[in-house]
Amino acid sequence: MVLQFALGVAIGFSLGLLGGGGSILTVPALVYLVGQPPNSAIAASLVIVGANSATGAMFHHRQGTLNWRVAAIFGGAGMVAAYLSAGLTASFSPAVILILFALLMLIIGIALLRKKENKENFITKSKSISHIIGGGIIVGTLTGLLGVGGGFLIVPALTMLVGLPMHTAVGTSLAIIAANSLAGFLGHLKMISLDPTLTLTFVFAGLIGSFAGVKLSSRISSYSLQRIFAAFVIALALFILYDNVTKLF
Repeated sequence: MVLQFALGVAIGFSLGLLGGGGSILTVPALVYLVGQPPNSAIAASLVIVGANSATGAMFHHRQGTLNWRVAAIFGGAGMVAAYLSAGLTASFSPAVILILFALLMLIIGIALLRKKENKENFITKSKSISHIIGGGIIVGTLTGLLGVGGGFLIVPALTMLVGLPMHTAVGTSLAIIAANSLAGFLGHLKMISLDPTLTLTFVFAGLIGSFAGVKLSSRISSYSLQRIFAAFVIALALFILYDNVTKLF
């Protein structure tokens, strides 16, 4: 129980601070440390991350760092894609999908890490609804397929494509993750059963971590938060690559 609570706090903190990373931590934690079957871990991850993200989004809304219009468009497209793609999980090799996913994370992380500080934070050439919808579909598909909220993809998309400041991108990402997680969970609902006690423990602990993460993020500059996020994405990508490349041989 202590381990579960500590893991829940860490997951919530990651979401509150960076607007992502919670689900990519939750699934491995549930499988490797708690002993949950992969399919059950994916469904539980969607509940845990969804609840924590919704709470974090409310905290960001109070701080004025959440764009509801972008969240509605991006998240709406993502919810449809997440629901439709949830049944495709069994059709692909998890190791291959995760390797490709990790390579994409590496590209994004390196691009963010190399991005120099400027007053506008990011070039904002592409702000059309089609870009927002397209990004939502891509991230939503990954959410349903892998049980990941996709914050490490949403935040870069919101900053580089939509042009949101880093702090607003983090808050908006949480609202989108909550919506995607709900849709993905509904898609998995008929296929598995959850452990209520385990799930509630992670959710409650995550609420505490999420609150702490949001408070800390407000004290960090956008540029510093960008670089912390980039380093986090790269570290996760390297871990996923190491864990899954070995499974192919």
